[in-house]
Amino acid sequence: MRILVCNDDGINAPGITALAGELCSFGRVTVVAPDSERSAASNSLTLAHPLRVREVAFPANVEKAYAVSGTPADCAKIGLSTLLSEKPDLVVSGINCGPNMCVDIFYSGTVAAAFEGAFRGILSVSVSLDSYSPRADFSVAARWALKCIKRLVDAGVEPGRVYNVNVPAIADNEIRGIKVTRTGKIDYREEYDHRHDPYGRSYYWLKGNPEIVDKSPDCDIVAVKAGYVSITPLQPDLTDVALGAALEKMGIDDK
Repeated sequence: MRILVCNDDGINAPGITALAGELCSFGRVTVVAPDSERSAASNSLTLAHPLRVREVAFPANVEKAYAVSGTPADCAKIGLSTLLSEKPDLVVSGINCGPNMCVDIFYSGTVAAAFEGAFRGILSVSVSLDSYSPRADFSVAARWALKCIKRLVDAGVEPGRVYNVNVPAIADNEIRGIKVTRTGKIDYREEYDHRHDPYGRSYYWLKGNPEIVDKSPDCDIVAVKAGYVSITPLQPDLTDVALGAALEKMGIDDK
């Protein structure tokens, strides 16, 4: 199996090293990742200046690894269109330091890189660990990511989708299993902390603690907090088909 691995934490992040190393037992891995952290870049692309790409040494036994001076979506795009000699069977993005659940999936560079594979009809998986600790152990998450990927491949799931995996930051023997989920709902109650730099100039820093609004057990965030590895299938088409049909019946369109 030919596998493209990307992330948004950067080429030197421990999460991508753990993920790529685990995936080497499953196929031929090429890593294409940002040359520095690009968290919360979402689907943004680099348009105003050229991309710099350099081949780099990588700690895991991958075929090749490239550092790119762009966003996660840039990395996936240039990997799929230019750097790989053939279309991969699988695109995997992660392992992100921090969860990507609920509304966070819209801001996530990790999920965005996986969507670039889905746009091309490739089975795509994004993987995140429910921990922001710089000392987080990604080895457990990497093993569970591979378990999820193998199950998806064996089941013959529909490609052209992103299967968003979130792993709780607990010991391997404490994980209760894998659960298929939907995106949950949280309220960040966001605030901007107003501060001043040493020169007295104002600046603002986003902060906010999420409160779980929908506590149904089939929500991604609820399942992960309960000790399950969550798999949420995401589709590129954001059209609300039912609402569109309702709008037609209401006479909104003018034919």
